[in-house]
Amino acid sequence: MSDTIPSFSMEQQIRGLVEQLDAYIENYHGGHVEYVSFDGKILKVRLGGACLGCPLSPLTLKGWVEGTVRQFFPEIEDVIAVD
Repeated sequence: MSDTIPSFSMEQQIRGLVEQLDAYIENYHGGHVEYVSFDGKILKVRLGGACLGCPLSPLTLKGWVEGTVRQFFPEIEDVIAVD
């Protein structure tokens, strides 16, 4: 058995964090957030489920998603939603 700790790229870590956020949002609000891409500075996500058409989706995006992601990855400049 190896004692090495797996190493994950920043993109893989961000993808995993978005997946955890998706599980929370789905469980408590019926919405979805999906990782789309990351270019080193900007994270693109897609909102779905109950978030579609919800007037509070900008708060979900900026408060929950961007707020949480930037706690762990402060070098990310922006999180934007794409269709």
